Amino acid sequence: MRRISNRKNDEETTYWLSYSDMMAGLLLTFVLIISLTVLHGSIKYDQKQEELMGKQRELVIQSEELENERLTVADQQAVLNAQEAKLAEQAEELAAQRATLEKQEKDLTTQSELLQELTEIMNSQQEKLDRIIGVRSELIEELSREFSSSSLQVSVDEQTGAISMDSSILFEYNADELKDTGKEFLSAFLPRYTNILLSDKYAEYISEIIIEGHTDDSGTYLFNLDLSQRRAYSVAEYCLDPASGVLNESQIQTLQSVLSSSGRSFSSPILNDNGSINASASRRVEILFRLKDEEMIREMIDILNNGGSPDGPFGSSGSGSSGPSGSSVTGSVIGPATSGSASGPGGAVNTPIADIPSQG
Repeated sequence: MRRISNRKNDEETTYWLSYSDMMAGLLLTFVLIISLTVLHGSIKYDQKQEELMGKQRELVIQSEELENERLTVADQQAVLNAQEAKLAEQAEELAAQRATLEKQEKDLTTQSELLQELTEIMNSQQEKLDRIIGVRSELIEELSREFSSSSLQVSVDEQTGAISMDSSILFEYNADELKDTGKEFLSAFLPRYTNILLSDKYAEYISEIIIEGHTDDSGTYLFNLDLSQRRAYSVAEYCLDPASGVLNESQIQTLQSVLSSSGRSFSSPILNDNGSINASASRRVEILFRLKDEEMIREMIDILNNGGSPDGPFGSSGSGSSGPSGSSVTGSVIGPATSGSASGPGGAVNTPIADIPSQG
């Protein structure tokens, strides 16, 4: 019994020992599993931490790159804004230049139209110039033919058309009354002269016929001015006097519309070759003719040829050079006045002739 009891006790003891060993083994197994799990989790955690740190470093790098890109974009935006502002300024300048160009085009159009008008005017003036020069040349040629073979002892200047005669024919010295020889000269000269100038061929071109009295430099200027005026008037009066029989009534009426007289005193003397005054030649009466539009044409030629100087290709009116008389008005007829007295540097005083009363 006791053996059986001890056997049972031994079997129970053995059972519990085996059970405890099994439980210890299981516990150890769980401990190992837990340790392995914790170790694996720690490794996984460390790996995740490393990955997280890597991601953080990447984020920092990306953040820096993003900041750099933001700064780059900001710089590019600033450059773009500056370029836009510059483009806007250039657009304004372009608009201003376009407006200026349009204005210049309008001005150019206006100037072109004005140039066309001026060209037409110049062409018209050139035609007038050609016509006047042609008329003037023909007048001088006809006057030369008319008086070259006459017994009037006159000559026609080929350049000016001036006609001169002996200084003792018209007046006595210091006198203003026509001598008989002067009247004979005018009676022979004037019809032939007016037949040319007042002919149908030239009458429409004649603007004025001027009778000018000139003296030498003996005496005062005012005395000679008065004398030269009276002499010019005496010649004009004789020419327009129906009683003189020089011209018919129709010729007198035509001549009155263009004739005037003036005295020049000694302002335009005739000079000798040595520059001294030729008193005898200076005492004269000149009959000058002026063509219509000739003054305007002369000024144009002065500007074109001489830079606007007062003496153009037609000469200068009443110039005191040696020779017949260089009148800028076209041609002149010089009738010497035998009177001596002179006129000074002053200009002429014109006296219209249309109001001279007819003497029966």
